[in-house]
Amino acid sequence: MIKTNYHTHCEFCDGKNTAQEMIESAVEKKFDILGFSSHSMYPYSSDWHVASREHLKYVQEIKWLAQENADRIKVYAGFEADYIPGFCCPSFSNYDEFKPDYLIGSVHFVYGNRGFFEADGNPKTTRENIDAYFGGDVRRAVCEYFCLEREMLEKGDFTFLGHPDLVRKQNIHSVLFDESESWYRDELVLLAKAAARSGVCAEINTGGTIRYGMKEPYPSLQLLELFRENNVPVTINSDAHSCDGLDAWFDRAFEYVKKAGYTELMYYEDGRLKLQKI
Repeated sequence: MIKTNYHTHCEFCDGKNTAQEMIESAVEKKFDILGFSSHSMYPYSSDWHVASREHLKYVQEIKWLAQENADRIKVYAGFEADYIPGFCCPSFSNYDEFKPDYLIGSVHFVYGNRGFFEADGNPKTTRENIDAYFGGDVRRAVCEYFCLEREMLEKGDFTFLGHPDLVRKQNIHSVLFDESESWYRDELVLLAKAAARSGVCAEINTGGTIRYGMKEPYPSLQLLELFRENNVPVTINSDAHSCDGLDAWFDRAFEYVKKAGYTELMYYEDGRLKLQKI
């Protein structure tokens, strides 16, 4: 099989290694294709996003490295683009001046009354912010996260859907909500249908299993099965922030995908998505 990863962070955002170091590690781990996806909320930025003024520099460096390493591995330049209503949207038209190879659309910030919680924040801060900005109503906060996911799928234009149920990160051991409740499954059903309508490829993101001790990647098996029922194509990404995480949990991810009923995976190459059997 062609070994790929399109969700890779480096020192341009909150990654720990340089882009070249990530490429060297990918070659060592026998990747065929490596895609970089630095965090972006263009035209804005934060201390863990690519600075607005460095977007072009980032793309130019990755594409230069792609040429320098072309005899060893295919390298692509993308962005993990945030969806924040009224501020930024993962759409190729918004990134046209940078000519990225692909975009990952992700929701990280969930806004309530006068403030927000981060969908990938720590459990303590998340609980405090839900109390402060959602009146302590966890269900309303979680439903708002999935509402933003659906809005992004409707309004955005991107290649991959990033960590589709990221809100589970703070819910290890069900400390915030019960994922077996009917209201939660209803949200997953709506998300799967929205993903199918959009035509995007959803990622199986293994990052949470390595960095946060989650037993399943994003999406959960119940959401992945719903994706399969709705014919949503998938790929496996690691969301690597360092060299040692590039193919973390990949060996189990293939069996995980098969368990949900998939027989094919998508991969991006030369400007388009392609299928390969598993």
